[in-house]
Amino acid sequence: MKGLYTALVASAITGAFAAPTPTDQDVKPRAAAAACASAVTLTGNPFTAKSQVANKDYSEKVKAAAAQMSTNQAAALKVADVPTFLWIDRIAAIELIEPNLKDIPCDKLAAFVIYDLPGRDCAAKASNGELPAGDLATYKSKYIDPIVAIFKKYPNTGIVLVIEPDSLPNLVTNKDLQTCKDSADGYKKGVAYAFKSLNLPNIAMYVDAGHGGWLGWNDNLKPGAQMLASVYKDAGSPKQVRGFATNVAGWNSWDLSPGEFSKKTDAQWNKAQNEKQYVDLFSPALKTAGFPAQAIVDTGRNGVTGLREEWGNWCNVKGAGFGRRPTSSTSHTLTDAFVWVKPGGESDGTSDESADRYDSFCGKTESFKPAPEAGQWNQQYFEELVANANPKF
Repeated sequence: MKGLYTALVASAITGAFAAPTPTDQDVKPRAAAAACASAVTLTGNPFTAKSQVANKDYSEKVKAAAAQMSTNQAAALKVADVPTFLWIDRIAAIELIEPNLKDIPCDKLAAFVIYDLPGRDCAAKASNGELPAGDLATYKSKYIDPIVAIFKKYPNTGIVLVIEPDSLPNLVTNKDLQTCKDSADGYKKGVAYAFKSLNLPNIAMYVDAGHGGWLGWNDNLKPGAQMLASVYKDAGSPKQVRGFATNVAGWNSWDLSPGEFSKKTDAQWNKAQNEKQYVDLFSPALKTAGFPAQAIVDTGRNGVTGLREEWGNWCNVKGAGFGRRPTSSTSHTLTDAFVWVKPGGESDGTSDESADRYDSFCGKTESFKPAPEAGQWNQQYFEELVANANPKF
């Protein structure tokens, strides 16, 4: 029974009660502020002294989407001010970084997702990347190195990064899949190279650690922590690695109790029935393994629960709503911030069964259809996220 998660793992891979009062204190437009006059060094919780900036690309998409709406337009426009992470998911997307680093006020943080490992998403099809498994040389020279060169031009700007969603968790739970076997060496060496190369004073890094329904299973906690720690140590234990990111692009509640899947017959093998419990369980395991153990939790699309038939069903879940706004006020010492890593409205994967990147999890009964390719805008789905937002805009 303890190995029952194997059946759930294949569905859990994408790259999301008594809660603190929701706040939008970090997403209201602010008066113009000047850039930092000197170099920034991020220590401790980076979200405490600085709040995250709303990236320009997502804001423009949201404003264009709101212009097409006949209802909830005012609410949709407020989404444009919410800070989200900008996904650098291909080499060509590197050109988006600098426009989103220019003119960042000193009290703000820019935020990006580093996401282009060779053989990316080895256990799913929807988000397969551009680099074939094993092409570590291209990942280093054409992807990570150019990104580092840009970041070095902006030492006076604070930057937060989420490193390679779905990568290291796949090596824990899907290690027997041939595609993951082929990608394993590149994942570990690639993430270590990213850690080492991006270890700049003005950058704080969080590596993806899945979610409670993935590495939160009793038998996955220790191996998951050891996997992250081994890669971190291979990189020389860089000090700007702050911890881990959880629920990226996910649907799990922060602290719903009992958890959404706590009545399942296999729940006895998983105590991480919400993301708060997952952080409480995984953080000590990481500390024991020798990895920095502070968390950020993606609350971008977890405003509505009870929508999935199975915990691992991840693709374009129908009825979803935007969740609580980004803030460092988490009332939880192990959690630095609630963040929106996944930009709501961008598809998780196509529902077109004839497409090369079609993944069967995007054809589930609870998946929104029709849906375009991963990363492409889905207007109807965005409108649903706005309508179902909890708290409301």
